[in-house]
Amino acid sequence: MDGFKQRLRDSVQLRLSLWLSLTILAIAVVAGLFSFVAAFDEANELQDDVLHQVAAVFGRYQFHAPVAETGSQWRQGGNDESGVRVQFLAGAVAPSAGKADLRTVLPLDPSLPDGMHSLQLQGEPYRVLVKTLGSGERLAVMQETGVRDEIARSSALHTVMPFLLLVPILLLIVAVLVRKMFRPISSLAAGIDRRGDQDLHPVAHDRLPAEVQPFVTAINRLLDRVARAMDAQRRFVADAAHELRTPLTALSLQAERLAQADMSEAAREQLKVLRQGIERGRGLLEQLLSLARAQLVPAAPQSLVSVQRIYRRVLEDLMPLAEARQVDVGVEGDDDAELRVHEMDLRTLVKNLVDNAIRYTPGGGRVDLSVHTAGGRAVLLVRDSGPSIPQSEWQRVFDPFYRVLGSDDMGSGLGLSIVKTIADRMGADVRLSHADAAARTGLEVRVSIPTAVVGKTPGQ
Repeated sequence: MDGFKQRLRDSVQLRLSLWLSLTILAIAVVAGLFSFVAAFDEANELQDDVLHQVAAVFGRYQFHAPVAETGSQWRQGGNDESGVRVQFLAGAVAPSAGKADLRTVLPLDPSLPDGMHSLQLQGEPYRVLVKTLGSGERLAVMQETGVRDEIARSSALHTVMPFLLLVPILLLIVAVLVRKMFRPISSLAAGIDRRGDQDLHPVAHDRLPAEVQPFVTAINRLLDRVARAMDAQRRFVADAAHELRTPLTALSLQAERLAQADMSEAAREQLKVLRQGIERGRGLLEQLLSLARAQLVPAAPQSLVSVQRIYRRVLEDLMPLAEARQVDVGVEGDDDAELRVHEMDLRTLVKNLVDNAIRYTPGGGRVDLSVHTAGGRAVLLVRDSGPSIPQSEWQRVFDPFYRVLGSDDMGSGLGLSIVKTIADRMGADVRLSHADAAARTGLEVRVSIPTAVVGKTPGQ
């Protein structure tokens, strides 16, 4: 019950449906009662008309009251179903065609005036019409009130029956209509919930109810403010990285010149540490610029990009690093896939994956790249023979500036964050696993990208 009260308090749709249903039920009950009472009264009036018609028949055909053989007997006129009885006030019986049952004469007061009367006769309520015929004889046409009420109730219930049948249908229609009216709002909420972190385009409100449009307009203004704030943040990061490039390049050149000078062995060790710090700073700046570019939302791509071609270009850029670390890097298989994505995005994604794999793979290890298609998606695989990443940290490594504990490589902690940002914008899925599941060593990064056109080109 508490759960229902909570839902009723929180849901406008539920409150509207409930109040409409209660209002319809209340109106239906009141209308049904009025209809029942009106039909009941009308049925009684019709029964009074029947008594008048029976009296008119007796007056038209000039029936006379014969002398009764026994003053305690009378003949019934009419039928048993309607309960109509005819009696002359003088105590005689009314004639009837055919065989008629003899019944006890009801004790009527001969002095009753003409007109309708409600009397209690022999313990039973009756409706009695007293009429003086043209012959001067006085006639009483009677009907039991219980029979009259039963006929009136039956007629009234037939009148109310459409209410009983139509009200449930009306309640169902109201529930369906209310749900249908609120469906655009549910669709709007679901659409906003499915958006990515970088998807800040305005919400369309041309098909929404007028009452909801001010709310959507406020959301669009908020999205615009958030987009401007994020753009300002990205511009700041990019500008800061650009500004820091020049002094770091100058420091790198000064360090190279200083390395050519005569100095002690201890000084050379210190210079080596300095040059490593400068290189790490330059790498961090490059990664910051790549992250800023990855967070931008460019226009939709118009051309197809070959994954194998991206692999070759990335290997050309990173081959010196692989040779310096004595890591064997290559592409497995000849399958290719063509993706409708931005070439720079795909190249940055693959380059960061391969760069990470080379840096965290010890000398003598290997890094393999491959691609295949499955279910309308291109699956890019980058496998290395390094020590892998603990499974407990597979989600955290995508956070900016997060580095696995115990790693001696001078990375920036932005590589996988850039990969995740680009993958989310492509609608791709990135998953990590062990390259060797049994030994729980090596790292396999699987990037599944939806494809518009997929092709296999052997021999590349």
